Amino acid sequence: MLIRATAALLAAAPAIAQSPPTAAQTDPAAAGLMQGSPVPAERQVRWDDGSMWIFPKTRWAFSNQQALVPTAPIAREGPVSPLPRALRTDLDAVAFTTLAGKPMTWGEAFDANYTDGIVVLHRGRIVYERYAGAFGPHGRHIAMSVTKSFVGTLAELLIHEGRLDEGRTVASYVPELAASGFGNATLRQLLDMRTAIAFSEDYAGQGLSDVNRMAFATGMAPSQPGFTGPTGNFAFAAGLGANGQHGGDFVYRTPNTMALQWVVERVGGAPLAAQMSERFWKPMGMEQDATLNVDRIGTAFGGGGLNAALLDMARFGEMIRKGGRWNGRQILPPAVVGAILSPGDAAAFANTKYPGIEGGSYSSQWWHRAGGQTMAVGVHGQGIYIDPKAELVIARFASHPIATNRAINPVTMPAYDAVAAKLSRR
Repeated sequence: MLIRATAALLAAAPAIAQSPPTAAQTDPAAAGLMQGSPVPAERQVRWDDGSMWIFPKTRWAFSNQQALVPTAPIAREGPVSPLPRALRTDLDAVAFTTLAGKPMTWGEAFDANYTDGIVVLHRGRIVYERYAGAFGPHGRHIAMSVTKSFVGTLAELLIHEGRLDEGRTVASYVPELAASGFGNATLRQLLDMRTAIAFSEDYAGQGLSDVNRMAFATGMAPSQPGFTGPTGNFAFAAGLGANGQHGGDFVYRTPNTMALQWVVERVGGAPLAAQMSERFWKPMGMEQDATLNVDRIGTAFGGGGLNAALLDMARFGEMIRKGGRWNGRQILPPAVVGAILSPGDAAAFANTKYPGIEGGSYSSQWWHRAGGQTMAVGVHGQGIYIDPKAELVIARFASHPIATNRAINPVTMPAYDAVAAKLSRR
């Protein structure tokens, strides 16, 4: 989710879209962001003035959310599960052509996507790992909408356990949503984002756009004058009306995940952070605690508030690639992994025309390419990429100046395909 919280950000947006400065020109360490005692005003990155959402200050903010907004901990415990290394030196030279027709190498793509950190696992071993900017191996980075895939995975777990029924209405689980546009949608329609609600996920919207109102309500950005909307993640979801009939084409809307999180918390009997800790972080032997950004009343933002270590994102993807087994334990039942890796309705997805995902689909809060790859995707370049055929998992954090992956995929998708082809050669 892109937060356009201030007039300065709105004024800067067109210039950024037309000719963004390069990754090297916006390196937060070289710019001295948040350095000094005290930090000079021009180097400060802050929540209260919205500067944490203004590029290039986002390049520091995305790696330091805990310093800017309240968070809830996702605790780990026990020994760290191993990730063996077999680093290769030949991947930076892997060549490909972007969807715009530009020749590029894997190494060049790192900066082209404003990458903060990327790790490539092949057959469970780290073959490539690189960091930049304000991020490093011991840091946590915001995963944006990759968070949605964790919420979807929890929902699929509860379905498998018989605690949720995908055919039941949302209101049957959360009566507070009965009068909203979500009330008579089924859980499956919520999982697959095939609801019809009055919300536009337009990241370029100005003023009191739907995305900005969501940011103000959830506490991700300071409110603008004139905003009189609800306070909190769940209150915002409950205040959205209907706009048509459920069950039509896929339309990407973050409030779907906010409503789904409410169902998962209500039926799962614990806040999102606690469920992620007990289901994933503790049994998987993650190497760092993670966090979730929370609103003013302490409710996690399941639509995009996860902050985690890069290698832990890779562990999660590799666990799914290995059929749900990790760290000597069956983390996800095979049926749940099957649900996550199974594509959705391609016809319902066709009108989206996402570059590099032609013929793909969306289901259970996960994205699917026509070639059999499954992805958790977040704006500004976040992602977990699972390619079972190539025995490949890629985890990436980035701080691209443009939010939508429509602008990022033309480099990302062919780069991933090229590395998969390179690693698959015997």
